[in-house]
Amino acid sequence: MMTVDLRSDTVTKPTPGMLEAMWSAKVGDDVFGEDETVNALEQKAAEMFGMEAAIFCPSGTMTNQIAIKCFTNPLDELIADQTAHVYRYEGGGIAFNSAVSTRLLNGYRGIITAEMIEPEINSQNIHYPNTSLVVLENTVNKGGGSCYTLDQIKPIAQLCHDRDLKLHLDGARIFNALAHTGDKASDYGKYFNGISVCLSKGLGAPVGSVFLADKKTIAYARRIRKVLGGGMRQAGFLAAAAIYALDHHVERLKIDHKHAQIIGEELSKQSWVTNVVPVETNIVLFDTAAPAEGILAKLEAKGIKANTTDTHRIRFVTHLDVHPDQVEYVISQLAGI
Repeated sequence: MMTVDLRSDTVTKPTPGMLEAMWSAKVGDDVFGEDETVNALEQKAAEMFGMEAAIFCPSGTMTNQIAIKCFTNPLDELIADQTAHVYRYEGGGIAFNSAVSTRLLNGYRGIITAEMIEPEINSQNIHYPNTSLVVLENTVNKGGGSCYTLDQIKPIAQLCHDRDLKLHLDGARIFNALAHTGDKASDYGKYFNGISVCLSKGLGAPVGSVFLADKKTIAYARRIRKVLGGGMRQAGFLAAAAIYALDHHVERLKIDHKHAQIIGEELSKQSWVTNVVPVETNIVLFDTAAPAEGILAKLEAKGIKANTTDTHRIRFVTHLDVHPDQVEYVISQLAGI
């Protein structure tokens, strides 16, 4: 029996080329700013997105939480979609780390608009928290890998500029979004004050994310990273994997998207599936007639690993360790569930 792990694109193993890059990395103490491979990654990532500077961190949760801390003050409020990772899956960090409240919107598959945001910006009133930040997520995890295009982002950025708000992007799977929309990474720096880029999801690096912003913000971010325990020493071994991923694993993301579409199409034919969320990138969300936990057990018995996201919803995620023969195997087993 074949084993196919569709739980997340975080389960990938380093490729031989990535391991070689890690093995040969030149390292130093990054807290002292002396790890040249980390420095090279930070410069590379910042330039890719048209930003001034970057900081390498252990996780996307940390880069997001650092960004929120940089762009808000205690008693402020941020605006995000109700599915946002920063709100749902970062352990209550918005309140704990930054003493900030959250105004939640109900976007379409996690996508919010300037028209939705504007009426939720608080007026200057002692009874209200000060609205200071808008957070977007691209792709949207709970939206089934749904994507913002730059044309959707531009009016939000203009509104934030006009109302003196900061705009941060949780770019957990930003390269998947770019592969789908055809937009350029270099254009993003024009619209966001901060961007978090995860390197351990679709790109397959073992650890790490980068937070991109202007030089002043990144200087403050280094202080926050230290306080959060994110200061790493010879982190160049990890940064080398991230550089390799940026150089070799971006273009191939379209393969993952195609695999997800194939699986999604086959799921739509199954009698035990009641709905398949439109597949844009590498995430397949689908609803089941029977409770999802029971379906998950049947999938597991066939060697197919997945996660539930609700009582009747399951998530598949394709990635660089899911090969065409494994996709064929998954399809061959669906009818027997």
